[in-house]
Amino acid sequence: MVDNNYEVIIIGGGPAGLTAGLYTSRAGLNSLLVEGGLVGGQIVSAELVENYPGFPDGISGFELGQLMYQQAIKYGLNTIIAEATGIELREKQKEVKTTEGNFMAKAAIIAGGSERRKLSIPGEEKFIGRGVSYCATCDATFFRELSVAVVGGGDAAITEALHLAKFASKVTVIHRRDQLRAGRILQEKALSEPKIQFLWNAIVDEIEGEDLVKRIKLREVKTGEKSTLEVAGVFISIGLKPNTDYLKGILPLDTAGHIITNDKMETEIPGIFAAGDVRSNSARQAITAAGDGATAAIYTEKFLS
Repeated sequence: MVDNNYEVIIIGGGPAGLTAGLYTSRAGLNSLLVEGGLVGGQIVSAELVENYPGFPDGISGFELGQLMYQQAIKYGLNTIIAEATGIELREKQKEVKTTEGNFMAKAAIIAGGSERRKLSIPGEEKFIGRGVSYCATCDATFFRELSVAVVGGGDAAITEALHLAKFASKVTVIHRRDQLRAGRILQEKALSEPKIQFLWNAIVDEIEGEDLVKRIKLREVKTGEKSTLEVAGVFISIGLKPNTDYLKGILPLDTAGHIITNDKMETEIPGIFAAGDVRSNSARQAITAAGDGATAAIYTEKFLS
């Protein structure tokens, strides 16, 4: 059963939120975690996480998220599947508004993470689920022996391309610059994969097809020259947008929409903390998100005492 009054409400069930919930629950604080999607956050879409301490052979993102969740609820963390829609300050209480009702707490930890950025071009929305995807781990098997494109040049994009190369006949990585932003090891893997090719200094202007994606229209950044590429799928991986739209006017945000905190994860409002990808200057890694969550929980306990 879910009550309406808690000592701590945690928004977001990724590594930051789950770690915060683990720490607050172990400290004996009555805690509620509000998660709008899959527990585990963005990491659940990772086929293999190789850089999280304690797993020398790697672990799937889904399994890692489930283990974090099981550990947190073992110590009494309450959870509810709902989307946070606002926070209202009521004297010393914080009212967290959600799609499943409103909940009161003395402190709140915001760890809502981020969502995939979109290209916002013609055809993108139309073909979502019909050739346009934001998760290769989820959808790669639908493109066996087909030609696909990956848009982006960071770690996430190259990880997507490497996973797609196990299924697709050809993977074209389209990047608006002339070099990748991904880490050296990922770059070396991608550059040595015969199924992966690169289109540098290129932008996707439009996605076309009938019932399914058939082609994309491209534009060369420097010359403006236009071209067409026949593909069955487009995997978009151009960064993340913090889930903070509901906090505008409530908390100070940076220009990209991330929550501004100090090194104790404190925001400008006493009793409201932020942790993980949603925080300004986050390293956007599972391990640092977990560290943020632990820090936020420790200073939440100090605040409440």
